[in-house]
Amino acid sequence: MTKGPGLFGDIGKKAKDLLTKDYSYDQKFTFSTHSAVGLGLTSTAVKKGGISSGEIATVYKYENGIIDVKVDTESNICTTITVSEILPSTKTIASFKLPDYNSGKIELQYFHDHATLSTAVGLNPSPLIDLSATFGTKNFAVGAETGFDTTAGTFTKYNAGISITKPDSCASIILADKGDVLKVAYVQSIDQLKRTSTVAEISRKFSTNQNTFTVGASHAIDPLTLVKARLNNHGKLGALLQHQLKSASVLTLSGEFDTKSLEKKPKFGLALALNP
Repeated sequence: MTKGPGLFGDIGKKAKDLLTKDYSYDQKFTFSTHSAVGLGLTSTAVKKGGISSGEIATVYKYENGIIDVKVDTESNICTTITVSEILPSTKTIASFKLPDYNSGKIELQYFHDHATLSTAVGLNPSPLIDLSATFGTKNFAVGAETGFDTTAGTFTKYNAGISITKPDSCASIILADKGDVLKVAYVQSIDQLKRTSTVAEISRKFSTNQNTFTVGASHAIDPLTLVKARLNNHGKLGALLQHQLKSASVLTLSGEFDTKSLEKKPKFGLALALNP
């Protein structure tokens, strides 16, 4: 694949990951194993609010193709097939979920040095159609996406965004939810080794005149340990500790509490990913 501006979903991704990635308030256990022939098996168990669920996923990689099959405790079977370079600079993704026979979807992504295009179409008589395009470079990108429901004849979404990326910083502006939400985010690396990063995000919802201001930070204490924290103007404070154990296994502890309503019970989560 060529190195260009990336997909539309990459706009604002650095800020989103710093503020939300790996934060979880459930109990999650994951066990993964991989073979030399490209076969991987992952088993996941989650306990949320006293309700337990699980999933088994099998991934097989061969040359330019990846087959991913997931089976959950509700007997749903989700299959995703990804093939790169069927045509030059393209990636094709086909997915379907059983027993929902109308859930099939095929997506085609095209990558260029100065543009990235993506289109996804549902495999049913009245499909949903998603289109996105991003233009620019790795340092500057502008893009938009839209979704259309052929049954109702209406747009399900239309969003736009701009990102500016430098070696030690990244800024993004996103107009989402059919123009109802505006998000402005900025990420800054504090040191040259990028062990410490900070983020600030302002979100405004026009329909309710509600503003949300969130700040966050991450710091790598050592190559195996990462701490993160975030706080918004509504008083929600979150923190996370992630430590890599032996054999690339990862333990993550996270929590959140409302500083404006201390009588509310704080939320805590634990995630253990074992990779022998």
